[in-house]
Amino acid sequence: MMALLSRDLRLAFRAGGGFGLGLAFFLLVAVLVPLGVGPEAQTLAKIAPGILWVGALLACLLSLDRIFALDFEDGSLDLLATAPIPLEAVVAIKALAHWLVTGLALTLVAPVLAVLMMLPAGGYVWLVASLALGTPALSVIGAFGAALTVGVKRGGLLLSLLVLPLYVPTLIFGAEVVKRGAMGMEVATPLLLLAGITAGSVALLPFASAAAIRVNLR
Repeated sequence: MMALLSRDLRLAFRAGGGFGLGLAFFLLVAVLVPLGVGPEAQTLAKIAPGILWVGALLACLLSLDRIFALDFEDGSLDLLATAPIPLEAVVAIKALAHWLVTGLALTLVAPVLAVLMMLPAGGYVWLVASLALGTPALSVIGAFGAALTVGVKRGGLLLSLLVLPLYVPTLIFGAEVVKRGAMGMEVATPLLLLAGITAGSVALLPFASAAAIRVNLR
């Protein structure tokens, strides 16, 4: 399993692997929104939680089609499906690799980009906390969508249409945590709901993803 994780990380850091693409997209969102909306600090501070979370969500979405597509194309996915390692564990490892490359990287760089969005000082800790807690759900849900569309030619658009509605609860509660934290309000309720979404996704979706892969490989 560690060898599989190491392999996926090496592929992600190579050219075209999606590592730099997600970070570049996140940076562009943080730079272009102030240019389009205007430099007013009050306006930017108001929309910063939602914009930062939308940027992180879309940055995660960019590389979802690579979770299983490359393995399907070179036949590795068939070998993984018949390997001694349970396919559910393979899905979990691939989702973990995606999170390490995208979700974790976005979480670490988010405070820097929040400066461009004039996020109030009280929201920085909660921005990092919400992204650290919510982005694993984005990767696991994305892996489920990628499993549903594996083998579909040019399935990137279909994958986006399938995954985006499932991302909405994570987006709502993640942005709400940052918004409440920036305003000095109580954040326990949206934070617990965000944790519940992530826990449920991690517990259930690898099994659904493995079942979808088995169907697509028949």
